[in-house]
Amino acid sequence: MINKLNYFVHESSYVDEGAIIGRGTKIWHFSHILFGAVIGQNCNLGQNVCVSGDVRIGDNVKIQNNVSVYDGVDIEDDVFLGPSCVLTNVSNPRSEISRKNLYEKTLIQKGATIGANATIVCGVTIGCYAFVAAGAVVTKDIPDYTMVMGVPAEPAGWISRHGHRLKEKTTDGFYICTESGLKYRETENNKLICLDLEENQPLPEEMRTGKMTYKHNKG
Repeated sequence: MINKLNYFVHESSYVDEGAIIGRGTKIWHFSHILFGAVIGQNCNLGQNVCVSGDVRIGDNVKIQNNVSVYDGVDIEDDVFLGPSCVLTNVSNPRSEISRKNLYEKTLIQKGATIGANATIVCGVTIGCYAFVAAGAVVTKDIPDYTMVMGVPAEPAGWISRHGHRLKEKTTDGFYICTESGLKYRETENNKLICLDLEENQPLPEEMRTGKMTYKHNKG
C-alpha cells in the first residue's frame, strides 16, 4: 500500500505504529520495521529485512535481502548493505545474560558499501565511501575511501566514490577514478580526499549511472 506519506510497504510486511518512514521509501516482502525506527527518504529495503526500534537510517539507503539492522546501528545517507550481511551489537553475547543496556554502537558513514555476507563486529566506524568486500569480517574502524578484504578484514587500497580501486598516481601525485574522472589526493595524515567534490555533496546527475564494471576497471 501507499499511505499519505507516500512510501510503499508490501502487503506481506509490517511497519509498527510509531516507526517513521520517509517519502519515496520502499519496503518489500516479509520485512518488519519496529516501533521507534527512523528511516529516511528514497530508501529501498529488500525481502526479509528487519529494522529494530533504536535504529536511524539516512536517505537513499539500499538494504538488500536478508539483513537485520539491530539497535545500536546508525546508518548515514547513500549506504549500501549487500545481501545477507551481518550487523551485530554485542561482542560477547550470552543467552543467559541480558546486555540490552550495553549495546556497542556501530556507525556506517555516508556512501559506504558493505558487501554480501560480510560481518561487522559491533563498536566500529566505517568511514565515508569505504568498501567492505564480500565475506569480509570487520573488527576495527575503516577510514574513508578504504577498501578492506579478508578475515579479519584488512586494508587493500583506496577506492573511489564510484567503487573503483585507485591504483596509480599521476605525475602530479593525484589518483583519478577511471570511471568518473574525479581526482583524489592523499593528505599528510594518510587520509584520502576528493578534490572535485566534497564528501557531503551529491553526485551530479550525469555521474549517477554506472558505465564501467569493477572487472572492466580491474583489467
